[in-house]
Amino acid sequence: MTAGDSGRPADDAAHEAAHEAAHEATGPSHAAATAVLLAGAAALGGFLFGYDSSVVNGAVDALRSQFHLNPVAVGLVVSSALLGCAAGAWSAGPLADRIGRVRTMLVAAALFVAGALGSALAVGAADLTFWRVVGGLAIGAASVIAPAYIAEIAPARLRGRLGSLQQMAIVLGIFAALAADYLIARVSDGGASGRFPWGGTAWRWMFASAIVPAVLYGVIATTIPESPRYLVKKHRLGSARQVLARVMGRGDVDTRIGEIARSIAADRPVRLRDLRGRRFGLLPIVWTGILLSVFQQFVGINVIFYYSNSLWRAVGFTENDAMLTSVINSTVNVAATLVAIALVDRVGRRPLLLTGAAGMAVTLGTLTLCFAAAPVVDGEPRLGGPAGMVPLAAANLYVFSFAASWGPVVWVMLGEMFDNFIRAAALAVAAAAQWIANWVITTTFPGLSGASLGLAYGLYTLFAVLALVFVFRAVPETRGRELEDMDGLTAGRRGRTPA
Repeated sequence: MTAGDSGRPADDAAHEAAHEAAHEATGPSHAAATAVLLAGAAALGGFLFGYDSSVVNGAVDALRSQFHLNPVAVGLVVSSALLGCAAGAWSAGPLADRIGRVRTMLVAAALFVAGALGSALAVGAADLTFWRVVGGLAIGAASVIAPAYIAEIAPARLRGRLGSLQQMAIVLGIFAALAADYLIARVSDGGASGRFPWGGTAWRWMFASAIVPAVLYGVIATTIPESPRYLVKKHRLGSARQVLARVMGRGDVDTRIGEIARSIAADRPVRLRDLRGRRFGLLPIVWTGILLSVFQQFVGINVIFYYSNSLWRAVGFTENDAMLTSVINSTVNVAATLVAIALVDRVGRRPLLLTGAAGMAVTLGTLTLCFAAAPVVDGEPRLGGPAGMVPLAAANLYVFSFAASWGPVVWVMLGEMFDNFIRAAALAVAAAAQWIANWVITTTFPGLSGASLGLAYGLYTLFAVLALVFVFRAVPETRGRELEDMDGLTAGRRGRTPA
């Protein structure tokens, strides 16, 4: 710790001149650009989140064949990363409070590399499962640390759009993973199960490709400053001033320092008991975060991104057509996320969540009817040719509805809805719940689809309807509120403070 980081009055005076000079030299536009760059750097963890969790899509059928897996085993191998995600999300908050946001990013980057390399070299289902759990630890940590860091460096007027960068990075990671799977399969002799031109089986190169962005993430993490709120909590006020001056421009940095200091005045580690409430064991706002996370997954979105190749092959598409369809789904995902980024700070969080839930209910209902009414050939529904156009369109509209609303907005709200004192711990609990819900959906889909695709999508339709009701009745609006104003936020319909 430097002398300027001690937070003593003499140090404050020594930094005043530099603080004023920063205000003079740094205008609002420059500060906004700095905030965007820092948020983008942190959001690279989201890119790895999307890449590492979706790269398995192109390898599912090859893994089933090479390791002789039944549907239950396939579900366990694919979803094993999600158990690591839950553990990583659970532990990332306390770890970030202890060693800082940036160092936690470096830990995640190392785990990303280890998980990708281990998965590429796996010799059986057991060790592949282990290495996917290791990669899942990194994904879970990134899912917590990126939105927390972005929320803590972003000005209120930009926080929704900058928070959406996390989801933008996730969907770009999904797109990159599915595109890489498609290209690797196309240049290999025999698709995902064939031999890659550089040697080895194609599916191994699919997993290994995640090493490149993981290393880049680690390198970039070494170049960004620590969160000002973490610095204030550690009494490193000089460093906190420098960071805030970069992202606030001519804003009143000292006032912001004071607000942050007051909001975290009780300087002790946050424990789970700090999240306890009078009803149902947890604070209402924590339950709101948990249920938002659960509904985000229970609408079945990751079935599209983990199993879409197998799904479309099951209803009559060829391997190449199925992989290309997955890439198209991912392109729609990226485009719709751009729509969400443009709207989240203009129309608010609640309207997007309500509209998205309604759109998902309609499109999932259409998929349910299509799969339930599909002709059965050799025990499998067949929707190839003209009959496949309706579910294909419905699937893309479903992805659009999710990506323009629940995908980015839930992450934005998780980063901003909790007050400063409980943010890291509450975000960790909510993210862990999200990964557990994701695991449940991912594990059960092979069995459900084997029984009836109509049944599987009927359940997801039901959860989309329940999500709509939940948002209407219980989710507050957080647009335009400073993080220090969240202390009185409850789970009331419109964010009323308690009496």
